[in-house]
Amino acid sequence: MNTYANNAYFWQKVDTLFLSGNLKQVKKKGEVHDTFKNLVFPTDYGRLEDLVSHTGNGIPVYMGSGNRNRITALIVAADILTKELDVKILVGCDEKETEDVLRYLNQTDFQKTVLISRGSDIPSWGITDN
Repeated sequence: MNTYANNAYFWQKVDTLFLSGNLKQVKKKGEVHDTFKNLVFPTDYGRLEDLVSHTGNGIPVYMGSGNRNRITALIVAADILTKELDVKILVGCDEKETEDVLRYLNQTDFQKTVLISRGSDIPSWGITDN
């Protein structure tokens, strides 16, 4: 099996959650993190407030300079300090903005991430027979 297999139906569900959610912008690009003063946000940052998250504050969203109604990727972070896995959404991010967010999120030895790029493939296991 592939290391990573895309599923267009998965992205349809993610789009539905995102587009029906309540996105609230919290930080502008260049602003400093509230807790970790050495971290500067590489893009505008917000949260989908009405989606369930481990913090209860919604799902993190990094907003690039492109179409903010288009999810470009997801990031999954593993944090050994807080002992959690966390999903983050990238919208309207070009390649440079995506790389900037990845650098931002991987600055410490406590948290590392993987990028899940959007695709349009539908694998055989992604098709249901009804």
